[in-house]
Amino acid sequence: MNPIIRLTAFSGRAGLRSVIAALVLLQADGAAAARRAPPPAPQRSAVPAATPQPAQILTLAYLGQRADTTVVPPYFDPVVTDRGIQGARLGLADDNTTGRFTRQEFAIAETLLAPGDEAEAAFKRLVAAGRRFILADLKPEVLQRLSALPEARDILLLDIASRDDALRGESCAPNVLHLLPSRAMRADALSQYLVKKKWTRWFLAVGPAPEDRLFADALKRSAKRFGMKIVTEKNWEHTFDDRRTPESEVPVFTQGSDYDVLLVADEAGLFGDALLYRTWRPRLVAGTQGLVAAAWHHTLESWGAIQLQNRFREQAGRRMTEVDYGAWLAVRAIGEAATRTRSLEFEAIRAYLLGDHFALAGFKGVPLSFRRWDGQLRQPVLLAQERSLVAVAPVEGFAHPKNELDSLGYDEPETQCRAKK
Repeated sequence: MNPIIRLTAFSGRAGLRSVIAALVLLQADGAAAARRAPPPAPQRSAVPAATPQPAQILTLAYLGQRADTTVVPPYFDPVVTDRGIQGARLGLADDNTTGRFTRQEFAIAETLLAPGDEAEAAFKRLVAAGRRFILADLKPEVLQRLSALPEARDILLLDIASRDDALRGESCAPNVLHLLPSRAMRADALSQYLVKKKWTRWFLAVGPAPEDRLFADALKRSAKRFGMKIVTEKNWEHTFDDRRTPESEVPVFTQGSDYDVLLVADEAGLFGDALLYRTWRPRLVAGTQGLVAAAWHHTLESWGAIQLQNRFREQAGRRMTEVDYGAWLAVRAIGEAATRTRSLEFEAIRAYLLGDHFALAGFKGVPLSFRRWDGQLRQPVLLAQERSLVAVAPVEGFAHPKNELDSLGYDEPETQCRAKK
């Protein structure tokens, strides 16, 4: 206890010294008492610490079916049995990286069908399990049939593989979004580049498959749109065997007319590669072989694309295909919408995907978004050959009043899709 000091009237220096001594003693005693006192008890918060909330989980679905084909690929081409699903898995990893910060988690239920399996039954099982975002790697006719089912009314099908213009036109559905460029978009990309190079006279070679005829129709539409001239059109009807070789077939097939570029419609790759360097005249080849129009290509390095190329190769042990890219885009689009809306609710995500504020980074230099009138993802189209990226469309000089990406494919005034308008 501090001593109580009463100060009375002092006079002279002796009195002053007594007062100073008393004050020093009081200060020293107070410091010693402070050292002897126990430390103050820790303050306890009146509000308990918040318990971290578990992340919300959104499970997507992947529905793919291997194509039933008799086309035998060349022995030097790698056999890819996991196209598409590898791209979806990489997109899932990217979504979950962002989801750590938004307390959102994403998963995917994979269904891979053999050629003879019933896609409709598998689709109904996915819907019954609560899957409302379904990535689809299916034939166009199968996708169209599934989108019309009553069970598909409140789901969203993300078409990751088709090029079919009819699915974006007269056969479009309000519950389908398309991730890869259509045939019309690819044809317009080629046309823009050929116009710029002033290679305006075309020889059109068309393969025997129905898909070849569809791409040929897209090329003819594009030629008319951009003022090109098809001087010759021929159907390829030859087969190569020991007696008849490309060296003898191709010059005969391509002689008889003058042209700037040989345009090929051979989506299955049956004969298109054999045309290069064997034409009667020294001419370039473009279309499905030679200079090709693609959604994704292994030669793309710009805009950070090399980072995506390397991450995919590390995961899958092979190059990223177009369908892998389409699946990656689909999963990332959902993840981006979920992040921006901070919601995993179906209606909120779907509305944002189709809204004016949606923008997806697709490693192509510009933000990608969906067209309201046909569900097509706007995106640049790559023009490439095997070991070189030649150009990217829209090509400089082809403007559009609203969005330059809409200079590729069917613009809103041209669309035959009525389901989305």
